[in-house]
Amino acid sequence: MIFGAVPVSEAADTILAHSLKASGIAFKKGRRLSEADVETLREAGIEELTVARLEADEVHEDAAATALADAITGAGLTASASFTGRCNLMVAKRGVLVTERERIDALNLVDEAVTLATLTPYDLVEPRQMAATIKIIPFAITRHVLDACLAVAGRGDPLLQVAALAPRKVGLLQTHLPGTKESLLDKTRNTANQRLALLDCKAVVEHRCRHEEGAVAEALRRLSADGCDIILMSGASAIIDRRDVLPSGLEAAGGNIDHFGMPVDPGNLMLLGRFKERPVVGLPGCARSPKLNGFDWVLQRLVAGLEVSPKAVMRMGAGGLLKEIASRPLPRAEAVETSDSAPRAPRIAAVILAAGQSRRMGRDNKLLLPVDGKPMVAHAAESLLASQAGPLAVVTGHDYAAVEAALPEGRFALTHNPDFASGLSSSLRRGLAALPEEIDGVLVCLGDMPRVSPQAIDRLIAAFNPLEGRAICVPTWQGKRGNPVLFARRFFAEMQEVAGDVGARALIGDHAELVCEVPMDDDAVLVDVDTPEALAALDA
Repeated sequence: MIFGAVPVSEAADTILAHSLKASGIAFKKGRRLSEADVETLREAGIEELTVARLEADEVHEDAAATALADAITGAGLTASASFTGRCNLMVAKRGVLVTERERIDALNLVDEAVTLATLTPYDLVEPRQMAATIKIIPFAITRHVLDACLAVAGRGDPLLQVAALAPRKVGLLQTHLPGTKESLLDKTRNTANQRLALLDCKAVVEHRCRHEEGAVAEALRRLSADGCDIILMSGASAIIDRRDVLPSGLEAAGGNIDHFGMPVDPGNLMLLGRFKERPVVGLPGCARSPKLNGFDWVLQRLVAGLEVSPKAVMRMGAGGLLKEIASRPLPRAEAVETSDSAPRAPRIAAVILAAGQSRRMGRDNKLLLPVDGKPMVAHAAESLLASQAGPLAVVTGHDYAAVEAALPEGRFALTHNPDFASGLSSSLRRGLAALPEEIDGVLVCLGDMPRVSPQAIDRLIAAFNPLEGRAICVPTWQGKRGNPVLFARRFFAEMQEVAGDVGARALIGDHAELVCEVPMDDDAVLVDVDTPEALAALDA
């Protein structure tokens, strides 16, 4: 292409490089100048123009964009008319966008003059949505460049197409253990139905059974006999191995395990298999929540009739960190408590309850008694200061001046509870009120537990993930539950309503499905010092 300034008298049949305004003239860049245009410009007193002149082996930008669009556009897409070297590909029917990253890259690597931008492969797309745009950057490209792009586009199926959603009959197998709440199973079914409704499918056909291999196998056979196109399995306990109950039940029924695990978070613990030529999906725990997770990506493809191979799952890692994507609205109580869009560590505050009268210890305030040369309450405070928790609050009551003086130097929000005699619940309310709003959870700590380490606190924080069903984290030692306990922000309203001397532990029983037990390395989470005997044992 010849590009540069020419006299107006030589500008006929060239392309105007820059928009031009003059008296009675408004020519846009890209205009192919005719003899009449040249005469108009001459009469306006314009003597020189910057233009482009195509050479014999070059293809105009619009013709090149159209040719490329024709080559890459498949089913479910339509191409707009090309203008200024741009052609947009629009969605004609609802479905999943099917394309290949490697071929998109190969096409864009042919020459800088040719660009193709698309939505993310396997996005769920809607009619009239733009799926891709082709842009030829200069006014023309050589035939050689166009032919090279067409060769890339011609390798195999059309480079872009939409796999239409089709109504599928979906079966849901749910297992239960003794103590499993029916409300939890109902919630899982309802969430699955919400997902299916978004994909134009009817509600699931559901079977519930014991969390046993034989029962799972029988339920799979029943769902198959019901004519289900896709079968989902949700266990009372998350799948942690190919030999776990759900995959074992699938094999016992005569099915196959194709893949376990996926590089998408949340969604890691997903299982793919087949039973009588039907796809079977073992759901990760996060599928109980309507929040976007890796299972959504798989379900969308299956409803669109696309095969989901192990290799396809293993290629989902790029862009697979989904923890903070607000792609689907949630009830406020179920949402991950964050206002940020970028993945980040949870913000976990801590409250030390240090207001009690310590009557079982006798005349002394147990929080002020020395343990390894420093007041007992100082140990609890120092562990929090050395941990990932923050901000920190201390609730005082009985003998509050002395307790505050015993705290180590550090950033604590100090709050006094004049109603400390009524029990832990009043101190808990005071502690929560002292914390800022922009936190995701709170550790409720006791001032009379001097051996809890910063590492134990950090382990609780690391386990915390409401999206994956770990909204209450309880430390354990050899199966026994202890303290401190980490609660997600969604429970703050209920914690404010607790009465008496039980603190917030009643919430653990009320929300058993959201409790995560976190094993510890020692029994410090069980050791609270209430009596002289307990203090003597601690010293010993």
